Amino acid sequence: KQSHDTELGQNIKRKVTMNAINTSVSLNMSIVRPEYFFITGLTGIQYSRYFYMFLFCTYVIAVIGNSAVLLLVAVERSLHSPKYIGVFNLALADFGEANALIPNMMKTFLFDSQYISYNACLANMFFVFFFSTMQSSTLVVLAYDRFIAICLPLRYHAIVTNTIMCFIFSAIWAFNAFMVGTLVLLINRISFCKTNVVQSFFCDHGPVYKLSCNDRTVNAVLAVFNMCLYLIVPLILIVLSYICILFALSKVTTWEGRLKALKTCVTHLLLVASLFLPILCIYLFASTTTLSPNARVISSSFSYAIPPMINPIIYVLNTAEIKDFIRKIFKNRSRPT
Repeated sequence: KQSHDTELGQNIKRKVTMNAINTSVSLNMSIVRPEYFFITGLTGIQYSRYFYMFLFCTYVIAVIGNSAVLLLVAVERSLHSPKYIGVFNLALADFGEANALIPNMMKTFLFDSQYISYNACLANMFFVFFFSTMQSSTLVVLAYDRFIAICLPLRYHAIVTNTIMCFIFSAIWAFNAFMVGTLVLLINRISFCKTNVVQSFFCDHGPVYKLSCNDRTVNAVLAVFNMCLYLIVPLILIVLSYICILFALSKVTTWEGRLKALKTCVTHLLLVASLFLPILCIYLFASTTTLSPNARVISSSFSYAIPPMINPIIYVLNTAEIKDFIRKIFKNRSRPT
């Protein structure tokens, strides 16, 4: 009875909000914006709270793990190299995405606060997409680092320097902020006069702009462009870099030399798999079958929440420099004073 009353109250609130929107339409306003959006999340699942608690556990691990990586790279002078500038930026993007997405999700679904103001929705959309674009962009830069290190080893220290890497990442942060900012700001040009219910677990761009009742062609084109720019293009560049790497390794005479070079790529390949595989699986299933709203929410939330949690673990388990630094710390602590 209590859950029925809660759902009835939410339906009444939604009707009141949409009545206000329709009143605005009757006043012939050119752009109509709702005061609030309603985030649906998982619907009709009895134990959905446990799923959100699981995501909260991934958030805690992601924050602790990425904070540790950021601290290690910042403190240890031996890690002040071009490769670890990339690692630092990826950890920073993971840390930012986890904080932009999951705490807001906890507030929304664990405390029955599924309404989010219009401006807060756009802010949430910007930060989630901004940090996620930084993840894919950083993996491309790390692929470039591995390509130069293996294909042009004698020129590596001349081509890939700390200054060049800092310049590259500064440009990427600025460019991605501009692209995502444009994507989000263009939401202001569409009107919402049908519903304010967002079929997602956060203010996702696609479900939001598809609620519009006027021309949304520009929003749709920019959404496809950004998907290509931050999903398809990075994958193509990474695959091409590894084709070149495999071609260069084919010229190495010994298997030991080939394996030694490939081991330096294992960490990067695992990072690429953890980020792109879940997203590709979602697009594959969506294109071949009809996903229910709950299945789409669960799969999408996994693709956003799992990589920031897994990446710090991959750094520690597969990066010799970080493992050596951790061993050094424990040895110094275990020595008698």
